[in-house]
Amino acid sequence: MRANKANIEKMNKQRFPLLSAIGSPADLRQLNEDQLPQVADELRRFLIESVASSGGHFGAGLGCVELTVALHYLFDTPRDRIVWDVGHQAYPHKILSGRASQITTIKKKQGLAPFPKRSESEYDTFGTGHSSTSISAALGMAIVAALREDDRKCVAVIGDGAIPAGMAFEALNHGGDLDNNLLVVLNDNQMSISPIVGAMTKALGRLMSGPAVTGIRERSKKLMQKDSRTWRFMSRWEEHIKGMVMPSTLFEELGFNYLGPIDGHDLPTLIRTIRTARDVKGPNLLHIITSKGKGYSHAERDPVKYHAVGPFDPDKGVTPKPPPEPFKPSYTQVFGEWLCDMAERDASLLAITPAMREGSGMVEFQQRFPDRYFDVGIAEQHSVTLAAGMACEGAHPVVAIYSTFLQRAYDQLIHDVAIQELPVLFAIDRAGLVGPDGPTHAGSFDLSFMRCIPNMIIMAPADENECRQMLYTGFRHQGPAAVRYPRGTGPGTEVQKEMTVIPLGQSKTLRNGQDVTILAFGSMVEPCRAVAEQINATLINMRFVKPLDREAILSTAHDHSCLVTVEENAIAGGAGSGINETLLANGISIPILNIGLADAFIQHGTRGECLRQANLDAEGILGQITHFLEAQYRQDQSPTTARRGTS
Repeated sequence: MRANKANIEKMNKQRFPLLSAIGSPADLRQLNEDQLPQVADELRRFLIESVASSGGHFGAGLGCVELTVALHYLFDTPRDRIVWDVGHQAYPHKILSGRASQITTIKKKQGLAPFPKRSESEYDTFGTGHSSTSISAALGMAIVAALREDDRKCVAVIGDGAIPAGMAFEALNHGGDLDNNLLVVLNDNQMSISPIVGAMTKALGRLMSGPAVTGIRERSKKLMQKDSRTWRFMSRWEEHIKGMVMPSTLFEELGFNYLGPIDGHDLPTLIRTIRTARDVKGPNLLHIITSKGKGYSHAERDPVKYHAVGPFDPDKGVTPKPPPEPFKPSYTQVFGEWLCDMAERDASLLAITPAMREGSGMVEFQQRFPDRYFDVGIAEQHSVTLAAGMACEGAHPVVAIYSTFLQRAYDQLIHDVAIQELPVLFAIDRAGLVGPDGPTHAGSFDLSFMRCIPNMIIMAPADENECRQMLYTGFRHQGPAAVRYPRGTGPGTEVQKEMTVIPLGQSKTLRNGQDVTILAFGSMVEPCRAVAEQINATLINMRFVKPLDREAILSTAHDHSCLVTVEENAIAGGAGSGINETLLANGISIPILNIGLADAFIQHGTRGECLRQANLDAEGILGQITHFLEAQYRQDQSPTTARRGTS
């Protein structure tokens, strides 16, 4: 390992002479300004080679190389605060802030986190993972700085895909009404994970394509070459010119001094503009135009494909891998196929996604049924209430959403859908542990936060075919329903084309055994098969988290000496808690072990590594059950227990 690190450092000095000498932003600030374009060039080449060797988020980082260099050069980080929205674009930031030698460990077990993380570096001022939080966080920091009479600067970097979200607008609305020193950098590349949608995008596009924009930009460049004393004149001049092009700008109406748009890859102009914005009091918004994937032709041509990648040959680009033999569709693919099949049968089906077309498997649906497809952007709250409105008018909406993102729409799930008993189907992808993206993206809590909501039907498929049949069941149900399924593939069960409604709350006994019953939910059914065989236990695929199969629970409690529940969800308030409640409500006292995610966040790694860490693989489940049974045996054999039993 030491030899490899030495070779990397030697290679860096030969091929990256300036970058290899930067151990922290303080080193960057020792360079002359005319050296910065070379730093940006080396940083971009290093990023391409690093991600090509290890995989990771790619296009977003390439698009903000110059911005990252400029911010760390002009601001006294980490004393000055830079908050990165989401964090997909933060790889260059991690490289410049002392983590270059570790960058190939990103998203791997015990390696760098995929997003900014406060415990990882003092330069990561705010932990991110979900979008549209940066302005709120940076504003909070700016308010505290002002209260302490501290002159530190606070910067929020947010993309055009994230700024239309409600939370970002809430922060802009608040920040523009205050006089705190806050710089918001709007990184506009017309992309999120996929091309962004919405009126805000169109408005920014009109601003960029207006007939006078080129003239404004060139005049701005000349003015920015002067010192900050020209600001008063410049702002009045810019307002006058833009007033002839557009009646006003949204950001100025919200109270922000608006600068731009400028070319985010023109480093000298970027430096001059940010320096001016840094020295202007109050809330400022700098609008820069960048290209996602900048500097790598494959990524520039296909930014969706190169948003996040596995290892690849940088000369050839990402090449498709042949499907495994035998081919097993992912749960996401099962959903995408079902969605199209169901739409052909039922014209009332409408599909909604909060900016996750590719991730949720909806590309084919959008192509085949464009008038019934609604990408609402990064607006999870809106997506749920939009579905509720559709359902009020007799439509049957399907909301395709990741478990971790549904957390952001919890009030809407309760208030707008469940209370009104509206027929909205939630196809909840990435339920449970997701692996490389870590705790910010893990779907650890959906069973807990949905199970307590009246009128909800909650299903967890054990295999691919069950997933299809449950989607159909939920769609036909005349009320709110959810099907939650994990990332990746299932056990490889053949998917039946025919669709059949599963009776609500009906479990399925997979194996009859003695003494112990394992009540497994969803993704945990498969690893429990081997465990049940090894200890000769009864195994029940519960299928429904709500309503639970009450008869099966009471019957197996009567016939067995102990029960074990297994779920890929937080133990607290999860499916196992529901079984505990059922037993208590019926006056049944029986030893019961609840297996699931403990009261801790599981860090990033492969999905398999995360399951092992959580003791939710077959070996871990067996170990927990064995320990539980041994404890029960010792308790039964203790003198105290024996005396109590004969008294």
